[in-house]
Amino acid sequence: MPDINSLEVAVAVIMREGNVLLARRPEGKKHAGLWEFPGGKFEIGESLQQALSREIKEELGIKVRSCQALMDIGHQYEDYSVMLRVALVTEFSGTERGLEGQEIAWVPLRELDDLQFPEANTPILQKLQSLDF
Repeated sequence: MPDINSLEVAVAVIMREGNVLLARRPEGKKHAGLWEFPGGKFEIGESLQQALSREIKEELGIKVRSCQALMDIGHQYEDYSVMLRVALVTEFSGTERGLEGQEIAWVPLRELDDLQFPEANTPILQKLQSLDF
């Protein structure tokens, strides 16, 4: 039986022309108002690519055409833990839009430090600074 205080989440770093696609956590959810990389919880038996493709289509209305695993991050918050399985989306089709009412934005990599993210995203931000896009 899975631990209800532990989440496994597929996370997409979607890049285009030096910008990354971010979503703002809506009111009423944990970490409301903070920016995050899009994604969501795994369903039983899904691979990273399957979970990412499903979640990104549901949240943003785009189809992931190509992605590669980037990193895994375990993080313990006060009341729950997350395992973020992060992938770099290198190709997608469609026009992105916030299908769940969330604000979305293409943000230049150099401006990521100006935004607030959940703590678990810190290693992703550090990794992006070290990559050459």
